[in-house]
Amino acid sequence: MIGISACLGGCYCRYDGKSQTNDDLKSLVEKELAALVCPEVLGGLPIPRDPAEIIGGDGFDVWDKKAQVVTCYGVDVTSLYQQGAKTAYQKLQQKGVTKLILKEASPACGVNQIYDGSFSGKKITGVGVATAYFILKGMTVLSDNEWALSEVQ
Repeated sequence: MIGISACLGGCYCRYDGKSQTNDDLKSLVEKELAALVCPEVLGGLPIPRDPAEIIGGDGFDVWDKKAQVVTCYGVDVTSLYQQGAKTAYQKLQQKGVTKLILKEASPACGVNQIYDGSFSGKKITGVGVATAYFILKGMTVLSDNEWALSEVQ
């Protein structure tokens, strides 16, 4: 079984209350070949929620206490993102998930890119808070732009 960002599987859990449904990934969930996970919601963030970005680095820097996750209104939500990553990891472990397909650019799930923390729409190379945690725990993580259906069947 693989893990998939819940927004890719059709759940309306993004910060703006929308989804980013990928029909092929949603099909894997419907066939019970994949489990959905939203670290932001599991951390206690509401739907919808204020946009947030990592300031001062990426997800690895958050875990090293060199960066933080802040909303567009300046509210520090770092601890919620960290709690969400830990809870998501526990849930994924219970289901035997070792490989994930996550939503690129998300402050939680970004795999290769995240927003730069200026709320200007500019992206930088880096990973989200949950992605960093999953990698540190030895999980394989791909972005929704990288995965190939043949790899996960």
